[in-house]
Amino acid sequence: MSRRENYEVTAERLLGPIVERVGVNIYDVEYVKEGSDWYLRVYIDKPEGVNINDCVEVNRAFSDALDEEDFIEESYILEVSSPGLGRTLKKDRHLQHSIGEEVEIKTYKPIDKVKEFSGVLKSFDSESLTIENEEGERTFARSEIAVIRLALDF
Repeated sequence: MSRRENYEVTAERLLGPIVERVGVNIYDVEYVKEGSDWYLRVYIDKPEGVNINDCVEVNRAFSDALDEEDFIEESYILEVSSPGLGRTLKKDRHLQHSIGEEVEIKTYKPIDKVKEFSGVLKSFDSESLTIENEEGERTFARSEIAVIRLALDF
């Protein structure tokens, strides 16, 4: 396991009791470098949506837990937020929760001269993902997909 993955797993373990107490769920945890800064980002969610008070409460409690455990070597910026409406679907649990929802897919390389697709997420497995739109069903190899996110419908 890479250092980044280890930090994310450890952070999720520390977050478990905090989010349970606050009444929210962990959507995702990521440890990323942007420019010269490291970020530990925590995305929380609940069925009715999170609010600023949820984020502040999780941030304060998690910051204290991080100070106590002190497992991240570099300095970093902690961010706690909602995953947003157009949330990225990175993990199988995100995809499972989004079956039947409208999604947008961007591929690494053009497929039939197109790199962006949308449709209703029908199914997925470890190797592929299937959407359905007005043109019918289309299956993508997961290795072809750069990003998949919920579609914003305004």
